[in-house]
Amino acid sequence: MNLPLFRAQDDPGPRFTELLRRSGFDEMVTVDGSVPVEDYRHGTTCVAIRYADGVLLAGDRRATSGHLISHRSIEKVFPADRHSGVAIAGAAGPAVEMVRLFQLQLEHYEKVEGTSLSLEGKANQLSQMIRSNLPAAMQGMAVVPIFAGFDLKREEGRLFEYDITGGRYEETDHASTGSGSLHAGTVVKLGYAHDMDAATVTDLAIHALFEAADEDSATGGPDPIRGIYPVIATISADGYNRIDDDDLAQRTQALITGRRKD
Repeated sequence: MNLPLFRAQDDPGPRFTELLRRSGFDEMVTVDGSVPVEDYRHGTTCVAIRYADGVLLAGDRRATSGHLISHRSIEKVFPADRHSGVAIAGAAGPAVEMVRLFQLQLEHYEKVEGTSLSLEGKANQLSQMIRSNLPAAMQGMAVVPIFAGFDLKREEGRLFEYDITGGRYEETDHASTGSGSLHAGTVVKLGYAHDMDAATVTDLAIHALFEAADEDSATGGPDPIRGIYPVIATISADGYNRIDDDDLAQRTQALITGRRKD
């Protein structure tokens, strides 16, 4: 395929959307000049909650392409290293690639320096990566993760939210991201209490994602028929620990039973 050539008076300039128009791809450009992203897989919804021994990360399993359910069991919660993790929302492809690179950078730093990067440093590093993705985010492929971990120096769990420009904001108790974040965050806010144990905070996360799925079509609820449940992990002084699906199935069933009684 040859590169398109333009006369001086027809040069599209530096704008990619104008290049698409001049090259005959008008259908790929929307009225406001942006490129539609219905064909990209998007992942939602994720929450992070502090509890007595650390912090919990949770994410539903649905990925959507516009109004289509493109994947029912995508994973959105990943370990970053032994004592931290990332939950992703936004364009699934760039988000997963960002997480893999983030994992590699933390491992490389530890091998070179002989010690792990501080939790604050990890949060800053992820912020820079999100900032580097800004040109793609402006085209609709935004990545908006939550970063959480156990701070070995402070001996407590900490969590950080981001915006598409790489802005980093530490939250005290809980955070949420994705299209269902309003509903999930409300459930967490109403049910949150200081010094919750791991079992209680896990039930709260399941409840939050359940309610988000009930209101937001892009958020996937539990699927007992296919055996699909949220990915939930706790991060404490003992490290990153993903909760087994069998345990989540029992807790989800208890939630559903309770809702039926109500």
